[in-house]
Amino acid sequence: MENKEKNYVAKTKLGEAVLQGKIKNIDEILLKKKPIHEPWIVDILLPNVKYEIMELRTSQRMTDSGRRTYYNAAVIVGSENGYLGVGRGKASEPSIAVNKAIERAKRNIIKVPRGCGSWECQCGTEHSIKRKVSGKESSTYISLKPAPKGLGLAVNDTMKKILYICGIKDVWGKARGATGNIYNTLLATYKALDKLNLYEK
Repeated sequence: MENKEKNYVAKTKLGEAVLQGKIKNIDEILLKKKPIHEPWIVDILLPNVKYEIMELRTSQRMTDSGRRTYYNAAVIVGSENGYLGVGRGKASEPSIAVNKAIERAKRNIIKVPRGCGSWECQCGTEHSIKRKVSGKESSTYISLKPAPKGLGLAVNDTMKKILYICGIKDVWGKARGATGNIYNTLLATYKALDKLNLYEK
C-alpha cells in the first residue's frame, strides 16, 4: 500500500496497518514488541520526533582501487516525551551515514517509562525515573538513580543529551570504564532505560 501524499510505501503488514489507520499509537507496537522495519512508521506515529548527531568520524580502508574514506555516524532520536532510539550508520558520504543512523535509531525506538522515584521528592510527576537501573555495553558501565525535581541531569555530557531527548529532566548518574567511547556510552544508557520497561505492568 502507498501513501502518495508522503511517498510512504508499506512493505510489511505493520506498515499497512499504520497507513490504513488501524494503528494510531506507537505504544500499540512497542507494548507487543513488534519489530519496526520501516522508519517512516515512527514519523507518522511520533510526528514531533527529533534527532541529534552525537558523533561523526572518519575511517580509512585500503582497497584494490586505493585508500577509501568512510564516515561513521552515531545518532539519537526522541520525542522529549518518553521515547528514545539509538542508531549508527556507515557510508562513503557523511549525509548518507547520518541518514542511515537516523533510520536505524527509529527502528530501534523504545518507550522510556518516567516517574518520580526519589524519596526526597515524591511529587508523582514524570520528571525522573522510577527506580535505579544500570546498563553495560562492552567495557562501558553506567548507572542511573531517581533524583528530586530541580536537580537537573547530574551525568556526563553524552548521557545528558540522551536523557534530555527522551524527556528525563532530573537524575543521578555514574559512568565508568571506556566512557570516551560515545557510541558504547549511548548504548549502555539506552539499555539501562529499556530495563525500566521490565517493571511496568
